[in-house]
Amino acid sequence: MNDEVYSHGHHASVTSAHAMRRAQDSAGYLLEHLSSGMRLLDIGCGPGSITADFAALLDPAVVIGMDRAEGVVALAARTYAGIENLSFRTGNVYDLDLEDESVDVVHAHQVLQHLTDPVAALREMQRVTRPGGIIAVRDADFHAMAWYPPAPELDEWMETYQQLARSNRAEPDAGRHLLAWAHEAGLTEVEASSSNWLYATQERRRWHAETWAERVLSSGFAEQTLERGLADSAALERMAAGWRRWGESPDGWFLIPCGELIIRV
Repeated sequence: MNDEVYSHGHHASVTSAHAMRRAQDSAGYLLEHLSSGMRLLDIGCGPGSITADFAALLDPAVVIGMDRAEGVVALAARTYAGIENLSFRTGNVYDLDLEDESVDVVHAHQVLQHLTDPVAALREMQRVTRPGGIIAVRDADFHAMAWYPPAPELDEWMETYQQLARSNRAEPDAGRHLLAWAHEAGLTEVEASSSNWLYATQERRRWHAETWAERVLSSGFAEQTLERGLADSAALERMAAGWRRWGESPDGWFLIPCGELIIRV
């Protein structure tokens, strides 16, 4: 397994946020291409909420959730233990423990942005996908995120996150790179699209702000930025306070654009 570092880490503030994601709000671009009986591999499945939705949609076909982190795989397996056509396992995106052409769909949500070699990962996804099958990828574009009202602390957070991700040899602005990566991998039958997450109601704004405030102080983001001298404790406290202040603004708006690809194999 490649010696790669996940910039967010697997603190509860991260996994609990990821567990709120569902297929409808995070994989809507893929749903119209799915039908019962398709065998699906969900790479970077995290706590498994999207994966479980796929299992319900594709039943009785087998759905496999895969993640490199043993703890989060165990969490997903416990949470969704009652779903018969769903299983979870640890795995390496560069060396998938599946036979050639063994699945109908490979799905990877917010995964390529964290990899040192997303092109190699796409080629490995192609290997396990049957001819006529689908590779579906979706990634955020951090530099394209927009928020209001202006907040210097969020500007500082963005710059720090960019530095951290790039110090991990990852690409935080992955959304805009997806098409180029697919072409470099030799994948040419590609349908590109984009969709957004928007936090602009009081409930969603406060949830998003509090989630990131906690992550700034307690997750892998905090540990790695401190270790590498990208920020000190005072800076992290300042960023967290800025997030919480933004979350209380009745005018608060935070837009996260994501690039998406449907790739026919």
